[in-house]
Formats: sequence, C-alpha cells, structure tokens
Amino acid sequence: MMAHLTGGGSDLRLDRWPPGATGGLQAWDATDEYLLRHVEASAPAPGRTLLLVGDRWGALAVALAARGLRPVAWGDSYLGRLALAANLRANGLASDAVPFTGADEPPPGKHDLALLRLPKDLACLEETLRRLRGALVPGAMLVSGGMIKHTPTRAWRLLEAIVGTTETTPGWKKARLGASRLEARELPPPPPNRIYRPLPRLELAGAPGVFGGGRLDGGTALLLRHLPASEKALAVADLGCGDGVLALALAWHLPQASVLGVDESYRAVTCAEANLARNESVLTGERGRVRFAAADGLADVAPASLDLVVCNPPFHQGHAVADTAAERLFAQAFATLRPGGRLLVVGNRHLGHHAKLDRLFGSHELLDGDARFVVVGATRGG
Repeated sequence: MMAHLTGGGSDLRLDRWPPGATGGLQAWDATDEYLLRHVEASAPAPGRTLLLVGDRWGALAVALAARGLRPVAWGDSYLGRLALAANLRANGLASDAVPFTGADEPPPGKHDLALLRLPKDLACLEETLRRLRGALVPGAMLVSGGMIKHTPTRAWRLLEAIVGTTETTPGWKKARLGASRLEARELPPPPPNRIYRPLPRLELAGAPGVFGGGRLDGGTALLLRHLPASEKALAVADLGCGDGVLALALAWHLPQASVLGVDESYRAVTCAEANLARNESVLTGERGRVRFAAADGLADVAPASLDLVVCNPPFHQGHAVADTAAERLFAQAFATLRPGGRLLVVGNRHLGHHAKLDRLFGSHELLDGDARFVVVGATRGG
C-alpha cells in the first residue's frame, strides 16, 4: 500500500514490494518513526554515513537520504532490496542512492553509528549482532528499535551481552529504542546449528533466521511423501526454498533433473548452498545441476520452462499475517510451467490454497493432509 511518511520536513511516498500486492500493509511503523526522531534529535552533519540494519522496505534509508545523510543498508530481504530502489525513485532520488548489501555478505564498511530494526527471531538477532560488531568502530553507537509487544526482555539482554551497555527509552507509539555503546569483549562461541535428516542419506543444518530452525517442518514432511521419482531430465524449482530441504530432496529423487531453489532471504540461500555442499557426495547426476538464488520468486525464470514446481509458501510478513504472497507465488509457478507441468503445494489447512489453485489452474487435487496441513497439486493445461 503506497502511503505517506511525514516528519522532519519530509513527505515521503513509500510502499512494500511488490506494489499493489501487499495486502494493505504499509512500508513503515512507529519503530521507523522513533528511530528517525532519534537521528533528527542528534542533529548529524549533512553527508554523514550511517549503517542501517534490517530496514525491511527502505523507509529509514529513503527518509535519511532525503535529509542529506548517506545511509548504507545491510539486509536479508531481496524483496526489500527491490522496495528500497523503487521507494528511492518514487521520492525523486536515484535508485542506487543508498548502497545495499545482502546478509549473505558481511556488513559493509566501518561505522560509528548504526540503526537496527530488531528481528522477531532471537537467534537471528544474536547472529546479526555478532556479525555487526565487525562493522562498528570502537565506541560506536548502535540504536535498536522494535514494537514493545514484539520485543522480549531477552532482546535487550542480548544487546548488553554482545554489543555493550544498553539504555532503553520510554515507549512512544508502542515502540521502544535501545542505545548500545560498542565495548571490547570476548564472546563465547555461537551456539551450533541444529542438524536433521529429512531422508535417510540427506543431512541438513539449520541457520538463524531461516525457516525450519534445523527441524523438519510438519508440512514439509507431508510434501516429501509426494515428490516424484524419475530418470528424465526435468527442469524443477523449489519456490521459497528455505534451508534447501525440498530442492535437495528433488535432486535425490530426480538424478537427471536441473533443480533451482529460490528464496527472498539471503540467509536462506546461504544456508541452502551450505546444505548442498554438505550433501554433494550423496547426490548423483551432473555436478552443478542444483543451484540456489536470492530472487523475487520465479520472476526471472523463462515462461513455460519448468516441468515441476514445489512450494511451501509463507503466510507471515514479519509479525503480520498476510497470505498475499502465496497467490503471487502460485501465479509465478503457473506462468513458468510448461503445459502438463505440475505445481505441488503444502500449507496450513485454514489458508485454503486449493481455492487459489482453482482460480489459476482451473482445478486441483487433494493429495494428503493431517489436522494442520494439506498437500494439493495442480496441473497446467495445454
């Protein structure tokens, strides 16, 4: 939803990505406003560089760039990267005015000031803070923010433990900030990632901020039962690959297939690539036939080029429940499937994915289900 963020002499037009398909959710909240008020109160000199972490849709970046500062962004979302460029253009700024680095790379540069939107996953927060230390100069200030109802006390404790002394602010519009001063300290090793086996010879590791958390999700377990086995040279895709479990299972069952796993999360793609490396010795077929990419779903895949797509679609955007992503992903699958190509979907029973498939494909098949999840399939007509 395109809406206006005002304050600090700015009137900015901001939207999530993709525009018009965001379920009426706006591109900022009170956390962004509070962080901007904090920066404005500190009166930074024009041209000052600062690091933005987790600025999901670019609200902070656009607002600060419009005020003459030089923010640089480090984030996990490929869709957020697209939103940032679009929002910069919508407000008369160059689409590359704010450099963006994905979370598959270290945070860029060395900074004495950074702003962080707190992630909802505490393991992800810990991993972010550990990596962030390397991008801050001694004594740097990290200002973190989140909505009070979504920010447990442990988040502030993690900031104290990993960054340094942290002072929290009073609540404002149900948001709260914490200001942490970077201190020299020896950190204990990070906790190990959980290992699991979705199939007898496949071994996967989870990662902070990646769906599954090192466990086999119940819906994914159902879908694994319905992956086809074939010696044909098929072209298949895992749409929203997470840690790569479905893509690697497809590679196991389809030894001649080319397999593409896509996710909008840079962390997920990094995790999936690590799991591919972990399992290459047990996967047969041509080396290099499995690959992963951070992407806007299948937007960059040629029309009518795939034989099979599997999808366990998300139904949350941050803390908000939003099922708009699923219909868009299904439409991408329809566009990229050849006539006769199949889409296999698993989702929570109450989401009604079968109705979405009926609208796109004309019909669906109920393949499996339990009290929580259903597996449905659809075939593209000729």
